[in-house]
Amino acid sequence: MKQLTKAEEDIMKILWDLDEGSVLSILDELPAPKPAYNTVSTIVRILEDKGFVNYRKEGRIHIYIPLVKKTEYSNQSINKLIDGYFQGSFKSMVSFFMKKNDISISEMEAAMREINKEKE
Repeated sequence: MKQLTKAEEDIMKILWDLDEGSVLSILDELPAPKPAYNTVSTIVRILEDKGFVNYRKEGRIHIYIPLVKKTEYSNQSINKLIDGYFQGSFKSMVSFFMKKNDISISEMEAAMREINKEKE
């Protein structure tokens, strides 16, 4: 799966939240200062070329639909982060974030209990 630029990822996040949308509906969800309509349209077409979205026509309007699920992209991005910066070691990544964000062991244990609860 191809990696997205920041702008492409921002558009995909909106589409994932909306489930589907036109360029105008995507533009409405973007924070100020909003990019030009043509800019959003170009990014959506790039996403289409990369295989992340498809569209259906409703009159003259294209309604864009995500083809890649958010969880699928997130998993791929996290794996790339772990492989690229932590030599494939999840333990090294967790240790790094614990130290960097001053997370206590009790906070980590609480997070693990929450993860285990969600698994069940």
